[in-house]
Amino acid sequence: MQPNPVLKKLGFSPDDRVAIIHTDDIGMCQATVDAFADLVDFGLISSGAVMVPCPWFLEAAEFARNHPEADLGAHLTLTCEYDRYRWGPLSTREPASGLLDAQGFMHKTSEEVWAHADPQAAIAELDAQVSRAIAEGMNLTHIDTHMGTVVHPQIIPGYIQLATRYGLPPMIPRLSADEIMHVGNVDENTAQMFISLIQSLEEMGIPLLDGLTGMPLDDPSDRLEKVKSAFRALKPGLTHFIIHPAKDTPELRAITSSWPSRVGDYETFTSEAVRDFIRAEGIQVIGYRALQALMPKID
Repeated sequence: MQPNPVLKKLGFSPDDRVAIIHTDDIGMCQATVDAFADLVDFGLISSGAVMVPCPWFLEAAEFARNHPEADLGAHLTLTCEYDRYRWGPLSTREPASGLLDAQGFMHKTSEEVWAHADPQAAIAELDAQVSRAIAEGMNLTHIDTHMGTVVHPQIIPGYIQLATRYGLPPMIPRLSADEIMHVGNVDENTAQMFISLIQSLEEMGIPLLDGLTGMPLDDPSDRLEKVKSAFRALKPGLTHFIIHPAKDTPELRAITSSWPSRVGDYETFTSEAVRDFIRAEGIQVIGYRALQALMPKID
């Protein structure tokens, strides 16, 4: 694959390793909002995204209004993966939409969304989330996807339409067919459809990523060494590097068994050791606002 044209547009060389250090799940619970505020002050992370349907979204939106310099997007959400801590869609309570499970909340997995959701209802929900974030005064810099649920042949066109309508770069990597089949668990025909989509977006001038990686949620051990290993492994190009930081609170511990990894992300990315390591590795850190400036004007 040819070098990402975004690199040249931003003044980088094809051999540069460029990373967006991205905070996911902001607003999922209160601990994520406080953690993001600290991370912004520390200055190592470069972007984040809020979950608009979640209980603590309004606090995240208030933070965004009070800190317009913060690089924040919408973490578009069609799933709710927890057993006792649940949320539902903004756009509808209609069971026929297929967006609701038997309890009246969002489905727990992407596969359940793909099996049951009406694609137009799913796209309308994504639109409602972007609109709600803007209505709450957020100056969004991008859109991305919780649990990858928008990556479905009947949903992703609506995701792209939102990106072009609002001028928000979408989180989409430039992958090969083999990589798409591996990551997305799709067949060859579907993978080729995504390849065609990626080529079309690049021809339109929409800035794309070269890869997605980040910190695992299932293993909190040796967090600092895992961070170093992950950054050492970055390839040349533009990588969306995902972390899930949160402060250690009783609420967080009650919500998810992944709380030690989330607290570990918070602690490591407020560490001078990590800042010094990334600098020594020669990794260039940017935010989505730089990509937003490259978005083409599409009528």
